[in-house]
Amino acid sequence: MGAVAGPEIERLVQLLARLPGLGPRSARRAALHLIKKREALMMPLSSALQVALDKVQVCKTCGNIDTQNPCTVCTDPKRDPSIIVVVADVADLWALERANATQGRYHVLGATLSPLDGVGPQDLTIDALVARAHAAEVHEIILALNATVDGQTTAHYITDLLQDANVKVTRLAHGVPVGGELDYLDEGTLSAAMRQRTLF
Repeated sequence: MGAVAGPEIERLVQLLARLPGLGPRSARRAALHLIKKREALMMPLSSALQVALDKVQVCKTCGNIDTQNPCTVCTDPKRDPSIIVVVADVADLWALERANATQGRYHVLGATLSPLDGVGPQDLTIDALVARAHAAEVHEIILALNATVDGQTTAHYITDLLQDANVKVTRLAHGVPVGGELDYLDEGTLSAAMRQRTLF
């Protein structure tokens, strides 16, 4: 099939197709929608992207992304400085914030250990985490990492490094999700839930 639009529009489609969750067809629909709604959508989006490009930065304390440094979470006086919640990615931090799951502070590793993908300890912010864990006000490190092989390998690696820090190291419970039916759960989830059972 020949080109149906000029190179500028094709470039817009190609760039949109690089976004997670957007394939070529979805990208074409998104591009067409943006072009049709130029005044109401495309111009404000263009402006917002430019502001983000100019102002968004990585927090030097925790690794979150924000327009201020240290970030909004790190400078919030209502946060509990004795708790550091360790996450692999900023998306995980945002998910915990949406759930209002903690009033602690965060530490973003940047990824999880993955020897097959060439991601080693030097590629993560583990050294900075260990340094933060040794601060006098820190009493608990919560490892909020994915329940994958890489996530759990990273959790074990960090736990070993924190042996001499005077902190309690905990992890998220793994098991039956709220509203979940046992019949629909996989065997790994069921066995984890059984191992981590609590008093009723």
